[in-house]
Amino acid sequence: MMCGDDSVRDLKIPSQRHPEKAHRPDNAQMRKPDWIRVKAPTGQGYRETHKIMREHNLVTVCEEAGCPNAGECWSAGHATMMIMGDICTRGCTFCNVATGKPQALDVFEPGRVADAVQKLGLNHVVITSVDRDDVDDGGAEHFAQTIRAVRHRSPGTTIEILTPDFLHCDPSVLETVVAAKPDVFNHNLETVPSIYPTVRPGARYFHSLRLLQRVKEIDPSMFTKSGIMVGLGEDRQSVHQVMDDMRAADIDFLTIGQYLQPTPKHHAVERFVHPDEFAAYEKAAYGKGFLMVSATPLTRSSYHAGEDFARLRAARLAKLG
Repeated sequence: MMCGDDSVRDLKIPSQRHPEKAHRPDNAQMRKPDWIRVKAPTGQGYRETHKIMREHNLVTVCEEAGCPNAGECWSAGHATMMIMGDICTRGCTFCNVATGKPQALDVFEPGRVADAVQKLGLNHVVITSVDRDDVDDGGAEHFAQTIRAVRHRSPGTTIEILTPDFLHCDPSVLETVVAAKPDVFNHNLETVPSIYPTVRPGARYFHSLRLLQRVKEIDPSMFTKSGIMVGLGEDRQSVHQVMDDMRAADIDFLTIGQYLQPTPKHHAVERFVHPDEFAAYEKAAYGKGFLMVSATPLTRSSYHAGEDFARLRAARLAKLG
C-alpha cells in the first residue's frame, strides 16, 4: 500500500489510532532532508475533494496512510478510494492504517464509490483496500462489485486497483477480480524478501509475486503493477533482485518510493535515499524491460497514476510496433 508519513495527519486523527502498536518500543524519527518536504494541503480544489469524500462516507488511503502527496492530489480533484473499511487485519510495521477487527462489509459502498468518481469527473481512479482476512474471499467480490459500479456510472474512466494478497483464500478468488476487468492490477511487494519478517510479517513475498504472475496468466492483456519502498534497511543488490523477480512474473509497471515513518511506534527509517539513487534505479528498471517506471522519493502507488497509465499504454503500443 506504500503507507507512511505524518505530513497530512491533520486530515483525520482518530483517538488512540494505533492501540495495537502501543507495546512496540519507540524508534527515533529522523529529520527529513529538503528533497522530501511537501506543502501542507490547501486550496479550493482540496476542500471540494474533501467534501465529496465526506458526503459519500468514503475512506481514502490518502488520509489513512498519511500520504505526503495528498495536498497536491486532492487539490487536483484526485483521491485514492480505500474500500472495505479503515481497519486492517494485518499489522505491518511500516503502515499507518489501524489494525484490529473490522466491521462487516458495506454492500452500498461500491455505489458510493461510483457516485464519487462521477462527481469528481475522474479520467482514472485508483481503488485500494485494507486486508480483510476475516472475509472468506478476502474481499474479492467486493472489489469486483466496485469495479462494475464505476464502469456503469463512468464508462470512460479507467480503473486501477491496488489489492491485498488474498493469502488465506482459495486461489480462485483472483479470477473474480480479474474477470471484472480493471485496467491495471496492482499489488505491492512493499520491500525486499529478507526483511519481510520485520516489515510485513503477515505476508509472504513469493505468494505476492505469484499473485501478480497469475493475473497475467488469467488475462495476458491486463497491465500489472507493483511497488516497493526503500530506506527500510534493504541494499541495492536486493532491490535489483526484486526487479528481476518482478520481470520474471511479467510485471509491467514498477514504483519505488522513500519509506517515511508515521510514528515512533512504526519501523524506523534506516536512511533517506538520495534522488540520484532513485534515478539510477529507474534507469536500471527500464533496462530490465519494465514498460513504465516511477522512482522518486515521493513516488507512491497512485501518485500521478492517470498520467502514468497513459504512458504505460503508449509504451505497450510502441513495443507492439
